[in-house]
Amino acid sequence: MEKVAFIINPFSAKKNYQPFLNELIKKVGNPLYYISESIQGTDDFIRYNFDKVDIFVAIGGDGTISTVAKNLISTEKILAIFPAGSGNGFSNETKFSKNLDELLAKINAKKSRKIDTFTVNERLSINVSGTGFDGKVVKEFEKTDRGFKNYIKVSLKTFFNYKPIKVKFTDEKYQQYNGRYLMLNIANTRQFGNNAYIAPNASKSDGLVDMVLVKKFPLTYSALFAYRMFTKKLKDDDYVTYLPVSEIEFKVNTKNWHLDGEFNKIKSPIHVKVQPSSLNILI
Repeated sequence: MEKVAFIINPFSAKKNYQPFLNELIKKVGNPLYYISESIQGTDDFIRYNFDKVDIFVAIGGDGTISTVAKNLISTEKILAIFPAGSGNGFSNETKFSKNLDELLAKINAKKSRKIDTFTVNERLSINVSGTGFDGKVVKEFEKTDRGFKNYIKVSLKTFFNYKPIKVKFTDEKYQQYNGRYLMLNIANTRQFGNNAYIAPNASKSDGLVDMVLVKKFPLTYSALFAYRMFTKKLKDDDYVTYLPVSEIEFKVNTKNWHLDGEFNKIKSPIHVKVQPSSLNILI
């Protein structure tokens, strides 16, 4: 496995990466690996080893995967994943499991395919990004110890106090959707993570993303919304609107975004653009 590099986020999986590393060393022998100290450190490691490595394996959550992926965009280098995040949305959608033997078998087979990614004001996203309610939730969630239970707690607390965002589209054909929304999501794949399917019909290889506009709904609708989200049955209705787009521009009266679950400050106007077949994924 001299042409494979493993990049470990030591803060994922409740900072307990050592069992994975021990198992990797036992099964591979002398793997090329890097325990990431920072985004810059990861970038530098990939750049230094770029010419001699074919497959870069990201060990972490969606944010870690996105950090590795941005160095591989529009190249023939292959991204592989060992999921170790709190939601693991992208790894769920690309069929990577927490089974090292399975991952090593995929690496040995070395089969890959190209998928889409997209940018939000030129910042890469590979899974789901958004603003409004979920942008605020991610901001507050990062103050906790993470985990699904904390995510639910933060979500409920935020929901009752959150004022809808104002969205205004630039293109005339979308101006009928100008208005106030609980949240706005851009979905390249179907789920946030933890099998919460915000865009059950999204495809990562069709040259489009699903823009999901969700109006603030009454408490009486919340159970139905949650049921539909966790059973892949969310659809257009009085509160949810789907807009499949390849490129779109709009303004929103908040700077709070999450990109693949990582909090970001992004100023309007917002320009979203799909990058078709731009990332090579191990299958």
